[in-house]
Amino acid sequence: MNPKVDFYFMKAKKWQEELQLLRPIALDCGLTEELKWGCPCYTYKKSNIVLIHAFKDYCAFLFFKGALLKDSKGILIQQTENVQAARQIRFTNTREIVKLERVLKTYIHEAIEVEKAGLKVELKKTTEFAMPDEFQHKLHEMPDLKDAFYALTPGRQRAYLLYFSSAKQAKTRETRIKKYVKHILKGKGLDD
Repeated sequence: MNPKVDFYFMKAKKWQEELQLLRPIALDCGLTEELKWGCPCYTYKKSNIVLIHAFKDYCAFLFFKGALLKDSKGILIQQTENVQAARQIRFTNTREIVKLERVLKTYIHEAIEVEKAGLKVELKKTTEFAMPDEFQHKLHEMPDLKDAFYALTPGRQRAYLLYFSSAKQAKTRETRIKKYVKHILKGKGLDD
């Protein structure tokens, strides 16, 4: 147990018991406990394997390369349609965790084997993501914006495309695009 991570388990209000059960399951699999993104993260030779996190309606194990796991029990969940690699196993009570303990350890060991084998999730290319017409028009209108956008990392490009596309109304898409033009021109990502 990493003392730097203890606070996470102590501060939890709603899922404290569940989180306290998940921690030793991950540790029993020979992983190193670290604090990443403000959450307990369990690594194998510095590679992320599984993360524990809590939400309003559930707590979960998040497998970084969950899309590559066999999921023989059909319990892995894709958080949203745009999440490509990660998968969660969600819990809403301690009974579920106790019942699945052996299965969870099996999934963790499989995730370690995926990492040892050097397997990678084949991610969709940025060009496969929908580009809103409003943004396409802005890129055509401003060649320097187009150059700046395509100079961004693929992850930053995807983040912008997903954010702009998620607005249902054209006016909202236009407002979002306008707000981030300067950001893109400076070479920054959505959350930079």
